[in-house]
Amino acid sequence: MMKRDHMRVFFRRTAALAAFVALLWAVQVVNWITGYGLNPAFGLIPRHGSGLDGVIAMPLLHGSFSHLMANTPPLLVMGGLLVATTTRALLSVNAVVIGLGGGLVWLFGGSAIHIGASGLIFGWFGFLIARGLVDRSPITLGAALVVGVLYGSIIWGVLPGQPGVSWEAHLFGAIAGAGAAFLIRTHVHAPRLGGVDLN
Repeated sequence: MMKRDHMRVFFRRTAALAAFVALLWAVQVVNWITGYGLNPAFGLIPRHGSGLDGVIAMPLLHGSFSHLMANTPPLLVMGGLLVATTTRALLSVNAVVIGLGGGLVWLFGGSAIHIGASGLIFGWFGFLIARGLVDRSPITLGAALVVGVLYGSIIWGVLPGQPGVSWEAHLFGAIAGAGAAFLIRTHVHAPRLGGVDLN
C-alpha cells in the first residue's frame, strides 16, 4: 500500500511538472501574440510597486521562444529529480525559491524588467546541491552529483557583466534554493528492501 501511495504521488507530481512546463509554453504563445506586452505588464521591476507582482510572474515570462527553449531542458531535468527524490515539502521549497529569490531581486536587482524561469532553475540547482551536502544520503548525494555534472557550469551565470542576462535572478535564486535546503527538511524516496520502507 505504501509503495502504491508513493507511485501515486510520483505520477501526480510528474503530471504537475509537465503541466507547469506546458503552461510556460502557453504563456509564451500569448506573450508572442501580444507583442510581448506581458513582460512590461507583469515582469519584475526592482523597487517599483507595479513590478512587485513580478516576484511570482517572472518565472512564467520569457523574451523569446529560444529563451524558453533554453530553459525547458533544465526545468525538466531538475524538476524531475525533485519529483523523483523528494516526498515532502516541494511546495515549501518552491515558495522559498520564488518568494525569497524574487524578493531579493526586487530589492537589489538592477533597473530592468526581469523575466524568465532561470531564477527558478538556479533555485532548484542550489537546493539540489545543498541538500546533498546537508542530508548526505546516497539519494540526495546522487541527485547533487547528477545536477553538478550536467549543469555545474551554469554557476558562472551568477556573475555580472552578461548583457541582457538577469544575473541577479540567477544569484538570488541559487541563494534561496540553498537556503531552502537548510531551512526545510525534506524526506527522500528510498528503495525498498525485503518489504521494508527505508524512508
